[in-house]
Amino acid sequence: MKIKVLKDGPYIVEGGVPLYREEMVSYKMIIPQSWKKVEKFETKETYALCRCGLSRNKPFCDGSHREGFDGEETADIEIKDEEIKIFEGQDLDLLDIKHLCASARFCLKGKGIWDMIKESSSKEKYEEIMQIVSNCPSGRLVLKDKNGNYIEPTLEKEISILEDNLKGVSSAIWVKGGIAIESSKGYTYQIRNRVTLCRCGKSKNKPFCDGTHLKINFKDENYYKGK
Repeated sequence: MKIKVLKDGPYIVEGGVPLYREEMVSYKMIIPQSWKKVEKFETKETYALCRCGLSRNKPFCDGSHREGFDGEETADIEIKDEEIKIFEGQDLDLLDIKHLCASARFCLKGKGIWDMIKESSSKEKYEEIMQIVSNCPSGRLVLKDKNGNYIEPTLEKEISILEDNLKGVSSAIWVKGGIAIESSKGYTYQIRNRVTLCRCGKSKNKPFCDGTHLKINFKDENYYKGK
């Protein structure tokens, strides 16, 4: 299973990767609490996902990128140590890679995950922290125990088209379970458990999402039709 980024074109998904649509769930319609799968797409062994934001058959490519999409990839191949800020807690440490943020906002619950990590990790608090970090689709937030071991959720290899229904916009493409992403330039990006790919076409960190979909009010017309 892998994803190929085509120059100024779509993402080509190979290996029969399951494709879903997920919405945010919130009880107060402010800060999201979880993700919910609401649709499973029918796909072939290989399929193409739009990354220009122009397709009229979202989330799939329909060739609209040929109208002049600049898909130049600007993201680094690997995350640099100096890009990681560490917040030390009593029992857990939180690694924050801010430039990967996809603006999903789970981290803003309560006083925010950055203050929460400082508290003693009772079983209940540990589970709450794990849930918040695991719902961060971009992998901006990662946990480490005091022995230096990474704590990551177990995710199946699959892709989800995310909808920020709380803000009324369409969000990123969530790639789960360590699927390799191959650049149009021939190299493979650092393989990670959770990453988000841009699908509005406007990210400044292509191919990865940087939250620009919120600023430009990006919408998947097929999803929002009739809502």
